[in-house]
Amino acid sequence: MMAVQDYVFAPHVDTLSYGEFKTLVEKAKIGQVAIGPKFITGQLKRDGLEGLLPPARVEALRKAGPGDHPFMTVKVDDPSLVRDLQQAGVDFRGEVTSTWLPTLLGWLLPMGLFFLIWRFAMKKMGGGGLGGLMSIGKSKAKVYVQKDTGITFGDVAGIDEAKAELVEVVEFLKTPERFQRLGGKIPKGVLLVGVPGTGKTLLAKAVAGEAKVPFFSLSGSDFVEMFVGVGAARVRDLFAQAVQHAPSIIFIDELDALGKARGMNPLGGHDEREQTLNQLLVEMDGFDSNNGVIIMAATNRPEILDPALLRPGRFDRQVLVDRPDLKGREAILQVHAKGVTLGPEVDLGQLAAKTFGFVGADLANIVNEAALLAARQGKAAVGMADFEEAIDRVVAGLKKTRVMRPREREMVATHEAGHAVAAAFLPGADPVLKV
Repeated sequence: MMAVQDYVFAPHVDTLSYGEFKTLVEKAKIGQVAIGPKFITGQLKRDGLEGLLPPARVEALRKAGPGDHPFMTVKVDDPSLVRDLQQAGVDFRGEVTSTWLPTLLGWLLPMGLFFLIWRFAMKKMGGGGLGGLMSIGKSKAKVYVQKDTGITFGDVAGIDEAKAELVEVVEFLKTPERFQRLGGKIPKGVLLVGVPGTGKTLLAKAVAGEAKVPFFSLSGSDFVEMFVGVGAARVRDLFAQAVQHAPSIIFIDELDALGKARGMNPLGGHDEREQTLNQLLVEMDGFDSNNGVIIMAATNRPEILDPALLRPGRFDRQVLVDRPDLKGREAILQVHAKGVTLGPEVDLGQLAAKTFGFVGADLANIVNEAALLAARQGKAAVGMADFEEAIDRVVAGLKKTRVMRPREREMVATHEAGHAVAAAFLPGADPVLKV
């Protein structure tokens, strides 16, 4: 900071060494002098400086014009200075300079620079300066309304049992007085359980779309941060926002990231995740289900969830979203094939029979892969051969070019033939469509 002051506020005058200054005083080339706390300033006579200063400086002073020229030199602890000035007849005086402004700016400039660097770093981390620091405990939930999601139960197919269960949740949100008039209480939470890709998130969005209420969507991992207490603060903020926008739906995807059973930490103690889970349990107990807020969550690992989450009064209902059956797969294919130009020979029922065990995400991927294959070959429509190749790509991956030895080919052929023969002779088994 002192270097900043010296550089910015130093006078722009000719600078002399203290030795040169004493010589000029002795030769009567100094007009008048002001002695300050750090520097000595005054007027330098221009005439007769040859031999006292370097020739280049003498020439520069001569070109500067007639009259005396201001100079500056550093103040040295010299007891003989006053005596020498008196003997030379130099008019001198003491001077106390005001230093509050340079000192103030010398502090403010570095502080302003540090603040700009800190704010730039916060923006790089996504904090947004002071606003980001103060909003670290705010919920990260994305809020959708019906016009944003555009999803209704018409977009959900193949999981009719789960859909029928959630139709009643829509009725809870639309006409809660119908269920409350006899003293009943609206369920607080609905837990969707199923393997990945079965449409749990799609179902939750369809409930919000049908009920036309705000939909707060976030993942279980969004609550947990490196800072202690942030997750619990975000839970409180999320429930406060949902109550303000009631009736509304809170949807927590991948609940197992947040709701894992407590006491499973191998290091012991209460980590940030457990504190966040405790706050979630408190909030689910603390709000009234009749205020129009329903909590929905999805998980594919219900066995690791904390038992306190699953008890009645929190997640009152658990809805199994299972893999679709033959009719369900055909209905899902019909939904995803709506925007695809299909050839006349395409039989979605036959495709559904070939995709045993596939979930909705797999079937959507097959339709998309078939459309890409047909477009890559320049076809006018997606044919049955494109769907069959897409199924092979999804099931077995890309086509292998590795050459197999005859003995290895024989073993693989025998193994696959055994599958086909066993399926052909077992009663009730799916028909063998391809070996």
